[in-house]
Amino acid sequence: MGKRMLGSRSNEFVENLWLLLLRVGSGAFLLTHGIPKLLKLISGDTAFADPFGIGQLPSFILVVFAEFFCSVLVILGIMTRLATIPIIITMLVAAFMIHAGQGFGKQEMALLYLLLFATILVFGSGRFALGNLIRGN
Repeated sequence: MGKRMLGSRSNEFVENLWLLLLRVGSGAFLLTHGIPKLLKLISGDTAFADPFGIGQLPSFILVVFAEFFCSVLVILGIMTRLATIPIIITMLVAAFMIHAGQGFGKQEMALLYLLLFATILVFGSGRFALGNLIRGN
């Protein structure tokens, strides 16, 4: 019975470590797309796709919010599940609206991000997250 408990704790540690690596890695990779867009927005260059007809600037702000700000929240593990939702929506739009008809090669990156962040949505931030410290867990 002792080994079983040790194994269980060991598995829990590995699962939480993996969720940390998944969160930080996925968020950091998405930041490589979010940072340039944030800098472009700050510079005043607001030319961007407008898939829903709300205007280029609002569309661009929503994508920057998802790819930059929500990625940072995911990396830190603060409001993680909630922060994945704008990212998932952005990746759905990128894959099935922006890159629709351009072939799988253009959709692939958005679909990979979609899979990563959907996994984080389902499993949460894990134990090693700042959100847990803030809540006192």
